[in-house]
Amino acid sequence: MADMRWWAKGLLFENCSCQLVCPAHISFKHYCDNDRCQGHWSMHFTGGRFDEVSLDGLNIVVVFDSPVQMYSGNWTQRFYVDDQANREQRQALEIIFRGQAGGPWETLARFVSTQLDTCFVPMTFEDAGRIKRLTIPEVFQTTVQAIRGSDDTSEAVLSNLHNLIHGPTHVLGRGKTDCTDSPFEIHNEKTHGLYSNFSWEAN
Repeated sequence: MADMRWWAKGLLFENCSCQLVCPAHISFKHYCDNDRCQGHWSMHFTGGRFDEVSLDGLNIVVVFDSPVQMYSGNWTQRFYVDDQANREQRQALEIIFRGQAGGPWETLARFVSTQLDTCFVPMTFEDAGRIKRLTIPEVFQTTVQAIRGSDDTSEAVLSNLHNLIHGPTHVLGRGKTDCTDSPFEIHNEKTHGLYSNFSWEAN
């Protein structure tokens, strides 16, 4: 599958249990703020194709639990895929995010020791400018709100930072997440959050 051609773009927003900014966002070799780093990457696709399969309009959430140093591996994670995705789209997302088709997720997959079964669920994605929100009824809810910069009008940002999955400019925010889907028990509030416009491809 590694030679499969695909590309994707859209919005990526995240929240974890660290304070702003998560040390692992700068480098996985840094130690996180707590004994475990628990959080998510949530993505809304505004375009993309996996071979002949369109990814446009799809949503996926990657919920993770990792040791204090993410670089040490041994992550547990689960994918939650929008149930509006058809069979071919579901298969495409599974292949991409399991790292079986090259691209950035091939690198991240190396840190995962426990990949839980994927859940196909109804979800609601909202983009209200500085507020990004995604809800899976009775299972998962997250909100990331941008932090204002020193001029009190534009957002505080990180730029020119090496990161495999984010775009070149990361808008800093505070996040709130509740996930009660076993084995996860995540309750973050006013912790590390950010978002960016991503662009991935693999040839």
